[in-house]
Amino acid sequence: MQLTKQQIDYCMECGVCTGSCPISYERSRFSPRQMIKRTLVDLESDILRSDDVWACLSCSRCSDRCPVAIDFPEFIRSHRKKAIEVGNLARNSHHGIFQTVTSLQAKDRKQNRIAWTKEAGVVREQGDYFYFVGCAPYHNAVFDYLGLNMLDTPRNILKILNKVGIEPVVSNDERCCGHDAFWGGQEELFATLAKKNVETIKASGAKTVIFGCPEGYSNFRENYAEVVGELPFEVIHISQFLAEKFKESDISFTQGTGGVVTFHDPCRLGRRSGIYEEPRELLRFVPDTDLREMGNNRENAVCCGTTAWMECSSCSKTMQIKRLMEAGETGARTLVTACPKCEIHLTCAKANTDVDLEIKDLYAYLAEKL
Repeated sequence: MQLTKQQIDYCMECGVCTGSCPISYERSRFSPRQMIKRTLVDLESDILRSDDVWACLSCSRCSDRCPVAIDFPEFIRSHRKKAIEVGNLARNSHHGIFQTVTSLQAKDRKQNRIAWTKEAGVVREQGDYFYFVGCAPYHNAVFDYLGLNMLDTPRNILKILNKVGIEPVVSNDERCCGHDAFWGGQEELFATLAKKNVETIKASGAKTVIFGCPEGYSNFRENYAEVVGELPFEVIHISQFLAEKFKESDISFTQGTGGVVTFHDPCRLGRRSGIYEEPRELLRFVPDTDLREMGNNRENAVCCGTTAWMECSSCSKTMQIKRLMEAGETGARTLVTACPKCEIHLTCAKANTDVDLEIKDLYAYLAEKL
């Protein structure tokens, strides 16, 4: 969505956006309200050369609360391409490996991204359902040092899908969804990836695309149509899909396997996609699960601290540690989330604390209790 000059003019300078922004809590000079004002006064030149343009998490906490519905994340995103053009670049995390991987996936290079399926479950080359795996195979290669196996999420999702009678298409020709390129101001790269993904899905004959990653889901749902036109298939997040399938199927979980858990709402699943209840419904299918909410939950949930693999800083770490402490205060022994980046970032932050909390992917939590 392109943010119009008219919408910016609606700013009431009430400061709700700045008061809601988790970056503003830790970085006193960062203010969404002031950035909009600076743009109007300085005709963008100041913003384009400031590191503030890269600090925004695009978590949408500000725009959700804005009384005139200014989409501040889009305001920021629209300036990032211009910032790149004047030589103001983001500080990429992990030595820029994910930006490189995304660029390589836009080229017609052979991939082997589905080897994990051989022992995980049954997949098809053609069919009504396409499981969009996302970048988990690449995440897995990078984050072994954190003790994480990022392929556990797609393995468990495939296991559960098979359990409810779905044998999805999983394709070697799938590419990065382009989420990070889109939010990083690389519009041409995003468009290339979007077109290739839609071609791959259409060729599979799929009528429904199931997403485990909230970023992939929100990106397809919000941004793909501007590049490829109306999508020729339905898109659905796995939590929505399974919440319905569990009600219809005879799936059962081992008695007494639940425990005290809390749920961290990912920004792209919650505020940007409006999916709050389905992950909680899935947790409650497990017998004896005691779900305890953090003070900041659902639309008020706090971001995990970084986005699009850039600008990871001491500010990010402070946010992550505060979130872990908030989870611990619920009395939960397990923090469940439904986003690979949230799992990675919170696990990384936890390594530097004495917080006694297990961080668990939602679908791993479900699969191990089947």
